[in-house]
Amino acid sequence: MIERNKLGMILFLLSESVFFLLLILAYAFYHTSGELGTKAAHALNVIQSGIFSVALFSSSFTLWQADRCLKDGERARVRFWLAATVGLGLIFLVGQGIEYARLLRDQITISRNLFGTTFFTLTGFHGLHVAVGLALLMILFGLSARKNGSEPSPVAMGSISLYWHFVDGVWVVIFSIVYLWGFI
Repeated sequence: MIERNKLGMILFLLSESVFFLLLILAYAFYHTSGELGTKAAHALNVIQSGIFSVALFSSSFTLWQADRCLKDGERARVRFWLAATVGLGLIFLVGQGIEYARLLRDQITISRNLFGTTFFTLTGFHGLHVAVGLALLMILFGLSARKNGSEPSPVAMGSISLYWHFVDGVWVVIFSIVYLWGFI
């Protein structure tokens, strides 16, 4: 039997999957529409975004390590791995901000054309999820840093880990479709 909080997170993530699926399909429709205007291959920096994406992908490993250390009762290592996860997530968000700033300097906005609309909506929705995940991870870190011997519960760590791994998995799909497929 699945623990109630974990089941709640799974159901929530299933509902979020529908939102992401629809946004990805909208972007794919744009990509195949033949619309004249900005194309991903001309607007996006796949190498730079790939580097920032590696930070996000690596954060799944660091969170897995934090979860493993929590199960082993290694409080100091839990804090270390949670801090590393937060740091990697922040690196990714900074990278997304750099990408956005460059696009805006190039006059590519959410209202300019179909590329801007679908790109900023899809990646912005994902960025919002990363920011929420970072807030949750910082709460876990705060719990693990308290002096009174308390630590994050395995249920909280497990539920937040599910959310974070989902956010990472969604980025694999988004990066593949937006950044890599854009060059085909």
